[in-house]
Amino acid sequence: MRILLAVDHSKYSKAAIKEVAARPWPARSTVRVLSVVEPLPPPAAELWYDGQGSLDQARKKLRKRATEFVERIAGKFKKKKIKVEAAVSDGHPREVIVKEATKWRADLIVLGSHGRTGLTRLLLGSVADSVVGNAPCSVEVVRRKDRR
Repeated sequence: MRILLAVDHSKYSKAAIKEVAARPWPARSTVRVLSVVEPLPPPAAELWYDGQGSLDQARKKLRKRATEFVERIAGKFKKKKIKVEAAVSDGHPREVIVKEATKWRADLIVLGSHGRTGLTRLLLGSVADSVVGNAPCSVEVVRRKDRR
């Protein structure tokens, strides 16, 4: 089985990681831990450029951070004796996750949900909804159980 675990640095991804790590997967399963580095929007790009750096350096830092993150997550799965791969891609998560799942021939995509509703969801959109609607395979959206 090929499981694509799409993650970011959020607490919602942490719930998805725990869910995948807790399961007994079939022999010879592979988990590919994927993080997507989004393009910097123009206002944010201007903030990164301070006369000493460049937009290219900012992108490299973001990519390095994402690479270190997925490798750390992948290391946790190696302790579970499951085959694991780490991957970082550039682009918009809703598109990259679906493309990666198609190219890699994933059997399952697992990702966390921020649980946005109303105007926030309308303005920011939902990566999970987009992936569910366009994925070439099954998708599991893990919701974080808030502790109250």
